[in-house]
Amino acid sequence: MLFAAILALPFAASAEEVSADKVKAIQDMLAAMQCEVDPSNIEADGDGFELDDVFCADGQYDMDLNADLTVAEKRKE
Repeated sequence: MLFAAILALPFAASAEEVSADKVKAIQDMLAAMQCEVDPSNIEADGDGFELDDVFCADGQYDMDLNADLTVAEKRKE
């Protein structure tokens, strides 16, 4: 069990906390696109953000956002 905890440590340490202000900005940007995402599904990813299970008027997506909150990639699930 200790071995599993040691292996998981680098993954936990590398996860960046997304600030409440940035989460609100992402939620506002998505609302303008008629989309929404649970805040727990927003992850910092390098210079941008990865959003899982984004629900939009036309379906469900995974999205990658640039640092300026523009959509870099949008994949329909």
